[in-house]
Amino acid sequence: MSRVQLALNVGNLNDAIVYYTKMFGVGPAKVREGYANFAIADPPLKLVLIEGHGEAGTLNHVGVEVEDTDQVAAKIVSATAMGLPIEVQESTTCCFAVQDKVWVTGGELPWEWYTVLADAPADTSLKPMPIMLGVPSGASCCGPEGC
Repeated sequence: MSRVQLALNVGNLNDAIVYYTKMFGVGPAKVREGYANFAIADPPLKLVLIEGHGEAGTLNHVGVEVEDTDQVAAKIVSATAMGLPIEVQESTTCCFAVQDKVWVTGGELPWEWYTVLADAPADTSLKPMPIMLGVPSGASCCGPEGC
């Protein structure tokens, strides 16, 4: 099952976890320092909370989580066939997970299509991304320019 990902900047991670747990009726699937994600079944949503990067309450980045690398590869083929600019990242560590992903970068904001290959160690920090959704340098996670 694929699901849309929304990554939000939050001012207080603990408060945000409590709020979104109540809202969606499910607790986080992963919590690390400054980071939490929820794998919500209904509606199908991957909600990512990132503390201390960007203005609280703003969008950090968007994407689509897919089940496997074949679906990432299919997105690479279809985006290329449509002439959309892409950036491919294979086995990249981002947001406390090892991922294969493609960033489709031709629109007003980039979208990541990704699959999680493995969990990454808890000491893997969120890495700065140079430019993402108009967020100043120093925002978190991996952008199309790389980690």
